Amino acid sequence: MKITRAYKTELHLNNQQRTACLKHAGAARFAYNWGLGKKIEAYKLGEKTPSAKDLHRELNLLKKGELSWLYEVSKCAPQEALRNLDKAYANFFRRVKTQKGKKAGFPQFKNKKGGAGSFRLTGAIRIEERLIQLPRLGKLRLKEAGYIPTSGMHVLSATVSEKAGRWYVSVQAEVELPDPSPKSDVVCGVDLGITRLATISDGAVFENPKALKRSLTKIKRLQRVVSRRKKGSANRKKAVQKLAKAHQKVANIRNHSIHQVTSFLAKTKSVVVLENLNVSGMMKNHRLAQSISDVGMYEFRRQLQYKANWYGCKLHFADRFFPSSKTCSSCGTVAAKLSLSQRTFHCATCGFEIDRDLNAAINLSNLFFTTASSAGSHACGEDVRPAFSQADLVEAGTKPQTTPVSMFV
Repeated sequence: MKITRAYKTELHLNNQQRTACLKHAGAARFAYNWGLGKKIEAYKLGEKTPSAKDLHRELNLLKKGELSWLYEVSKCAPQEALRNLDKAYANFFRRVKTQKGKKAGFPQFKNKKGGAGSFRLTGAIRIEERLIQLPRLGKLRLKEAGYIPTSGMHVLSATVSEKAGRWYVSVQAEVELPDPSPKSDVVCGVDLGITRLATISDGAVFENPKALKRSLTKIKRLQRVVSRRKKGSANRKKAVQKLAKAHQKVANIRNHSIHQVTSFLAKTKSVVVLENLNVSGMMKNHRLAQSISDVGMYEFRRQLQYKANWYGCKLHFADRFFPSSKTCSSCGTVAAKLSLSQRTFHCATCGFEIDRDLNAAINLSNLFFTTASSAGSHACGEDVRPAFSQADLVEAGTKPQTTPVSMFV
């Protein structure tokens, strides 16, 4: 099975290499802004909008005169930036939706307020255990040795980016993966929450690191320091850099925990059932909005979707209105009301008591068996009494969905 994936790792640059990367990022940013201005001007005059190829030809002519400084960087940096602009411009007029379900906005001019930016290189890219060789940049040291494979893949491009003062390289390559090995029929339901990151129907619990909550005091203090510094001063830049590093650390902790859980589920489970949560609606509760955003539910779903394809795991989504928390996993009775403060589910009919999150996870796993049984098949050899319609369960990417999947913020 051939897939396209990326390997992202941090670079260990010296001052000369850092300056070269800044020049490439600046050239890419300039080409993007220059091309966007040309497209806007042509649109206002009623002329044909120039494509990336047209803009690159015109840019090459300007390099011989006023833009001679572009010869100091690789030709790929401005060329790939113009291609990105072409795609962003077309997506706006085609009303293409992003992964988060929102329509793509009109391309905006880039600046250095959010960092140096990024640039993409193609061509002769060679990877060693501790080095990566890029066009015009030469050999750059990697902080993590052996992470990017040195053979067995076809390198398509390399994107160098800067964030919070650190430089990263992301290598996009075509990799041949062995066909997923057959797994035992292990079906699990996964309940995402705030107190716990994920509760599995088999009883496994993955705790929520609460990265933002633990670092919130420090982030607030650093934010106050930034607000007290004079705009445009060197001290303000230093304070902004410290604040960016604190936010980057929070994001890294959150992503690491999500990677651990999603990799475990995709590698060990044959079927995973998730809830199709309306997170954008949940975020309107301002008492819980910060805690919900700190979980990273959309990132959890995104990672699990592509990892499920890699390791042969089937991913299903329960209907948004399926009462997983209110339903008794023992007798099937649906409670009329269940407050958020009630962490233990108590069934008024049969007297069954169980942890609220575990009860929801078990109901999600039972939903898969119920749907398979009602469709005329016995999933995993189990004969389960049908109780829900087949519309309650939707397989990701294979069946039409009654509600949009990408409703996360």
